[in-house]
Formats: sequence, structure tokens, C-alpha cells
Amino acid sequence: MSPYRPVVRHPVFGRVLPALVLSAVGDGMSAVAVGWLALELAPERSRGLWVGLAVAAYALPGAVGAVVLAPALRGRSGAHLAGLDATLRAVFLGAIGLLAACEALTIPRYIGLLALSALLNAWGTAGRYTLVAELLPKELHLAANALLTAIAEASTVAGPALAGLLIAVLGAPAVLTIDAATFAVLALSFRLVRPVPRAGPGAERAAGLAVIRHDRQLLRLTALSAGFFLLFGPIPVAVPLFAGSAAEVGLLYSAFGVGAVIGAVTVGQLRRLPLWPVTIGAVLCFGLLLVPLGLGLPLWADLLTLALAGLAWAPFPAASTALFQRAVPAERLPPVLAARSAVLVLATPVGTLLGAPLVHTAGPAATFVLCGAGTVAVGCVALVVHLRSRVPRVDRELQATSSSTLR
Repeated sequence: MSPYRPVVRHPVFGRVLPALVLSAVGDGMSAVAVGWLALELAPERSRGLWVGLAVAAYALPGAVGAVVLAPALRGRSGAHLAGLDATLRAVFLGAIGLLAACEALTIPRYIGLLALSALLNAWGTAGRYTLVAELLPKELHLAANALLTAIAEASTVAGPALAGLLIAVLGAPAVLTIDAATFAVLALSFRLVRPVPRAGPGAERAAGLAVIRHDRQLLRLTALSAGFFLLFGPIPVAVPLFAGSAAEVGLLYSAFGVGAVIGAVTVGQLRRLPLWPVTIGAVLCFGLLLVPLGLGLPLWADLLTLALAGLAWAPFPAASTALFQRAVPAERLPPVLAARSAVLVLATPVGTLLGAPLVHTAGPAATFVLCGAGTVAVGCVALVVHLRSRVPRVDRELQATSSSTLR
């Protein structure tokens, strides 16, 4: 039997999935609408600055919220956290549409509302994966994580195309209003999920970053993820300059998205994957597949390469999250995952900022090669550290076996 069947048919988790799919499509549309509306509202002389601020405002506040709001949010169930994030998104994205309809939306107000809508982003992500750990047995965690990844990646294929059509007909504010409505549906669906009983009052006192810092496995995994996302940061800067037209940009992103969906669905079918080798292998394969993009190959070869890169990328979020779910008890998982999300939310924009001068100086093709080589180097370091960490464990097991035999 497919491992997806018990996940989809779970009496609680299965009720949330349709709303997650709907909200993911709305988020895919907002990926286009956020920048486009900023372009329309910003003064002509400083459009680039305001568009960059809008894109950053839709993501970076989540890192601030992960730290500042931790004392207030620790101890809540996964459904509660995800519901709070969805509610905040619905309220403030809806306010953007309302102000636009009243002709009262200015670019500073727009940036402020986007920032407020994203304040619980890290906690919302943590809540979704905590819900997986709370509701499903350990053997289904990888399949459920892979399903969430597949939903997110599929939205990057369908959402932008749908957004282009709706913006042309209804305008960008209407698209953000539709996204707000999808988040409202998601918030209601999480509201209907019965909160899972939490552990005793002392279980949640440790801050997420403190838990990661004192656990070598989680610290290594967070460092690997941060390095991976940091080196991915320059890629969105390089792709528009690498492509010959806007249509080619869409094709390149779609090829990656299709490969990622296939990869996520496939990895979820494999019940007994060794999680650390899969996580490190995804980093290595992704880095190796970036390098051919800098070799001047025909368009069809670049599309195939990006599809394979998406295929390689997809196991990483599912397997790395499953490692956290196995290492941390469910009652302590939300602040830990929120702290991890905060690190990753910062890593990609920092990589983008560092990658912009690299793309300008070396060109997009060389950027692909350098980022690919750097990603492979990060994967190799992670592999060496992982293998070295296994040696003492194997030695201890052999000593224990020898002692029991002598007795």
C-alpha cells in the first residue's frame, strides 16, 4: 500500500489537506502579485528599491517573529500555530485589497502590511510540520513531509501562470485579496483540528535555538541547511539575466518545479530511506546539476538540467525535516522548527544580496558554476563530518557487544 494513502485518509490531517492545497495556489499567485503591485505603486525613479523591499517584507519578518514571539507562542499545538499564521496572512493581505479598493494604498502602507502579514511565517511552517509529528506515526513522517513539499512545489508551477491571467483581468490587489481568502479558509480548517494535548509545563521552556545549539546532530543539520540555502540565494538573481526572454524565465522555473514535484512524490513512496545520506546526497546532486547551466548548452538541455535539479532538491526538505521530527519530541518541536525556519528565512536573502554583485561581475553562467561548486563543497564537508560522527558510535556498539559476550 502506498504510504500516501494513510496520510491522505487520516481523519484529522486529511481534512486539512484541501485547504493546504488551496492556500499553496494562492501563495503561488502572490509570488507574482507582490512584486507587480509594488511596481505599480512605487515612484518611477526608485521602483527597483521598492520592489526589493516588498519581496523582502513578505519573508524576512518571519525570522524576527521566530525570536521575538517565542515566549508567547511556545507550548501551543501545531494546528494552533499554523492557524495563527494563516489568520494573520488573511487579515493583512485582505487589508491591502481593501485599501486598494478605497484608493488609499500607498507604497509605504503596502510594505508595512506585507511585513505584518509575514510576522508568523516561521511559526506557521513549524506548526504544519509539528502537526505531522503530533498526528501521524513516525513511519509516515517522510511521506507527509514529501506531500507538503509536493504541494508547495506544484503551486510554483500553477500559481504564477494563474496570477498572470488574473492580474491582467482583475489587477494585482485582487490577486492578493484572493490569496487572503485562501488563507482564511486555511485558518478555519486548522481551527477545526482538535488541539493535541501538550506535555508538562517544563517541556517548552527551552528556546528553539538553545535546543539546536546543544544537540550536535541538529546543529550540523541546521548548518548544512543554512549553507545550502545561502548558496541557492544568487540563483534567482542569475536566472532572469541568463534567460533570453520572459518566456524562457517561466520555462526554466516551470522545469524546476515539475522536477521537484516528481521528486517529492517519489521520495515519499520510499518508506525506509536512510535520512542523513538522502539529505546530504540531495545537496551534492543539486550542486553538481547547477554546474552544466554555465556551459552554454542549448535551451532544451538547460530545461532538462533544471528538471533534474528539481528532482534532486525535493528530498532535502522532506528528509531534513523528518530528522528534526525524530530527534525532538513533538511537545518541544514548534520552537525548534521555528528557530530553524528563522535561520533559513535569513540565509536565502543574504545569499541573494551577496549574489547580486557576483552576477554583475562574473555573469550568470559563471554564477551557476561557482554556486554549484560551493554547494558540492558544503555537501562534501557535511558528508565527512557525518562519517566521522558515526565512528565513535560504532566503536561504542562494538564495545558493548564485546562486554555482553564476556559476561
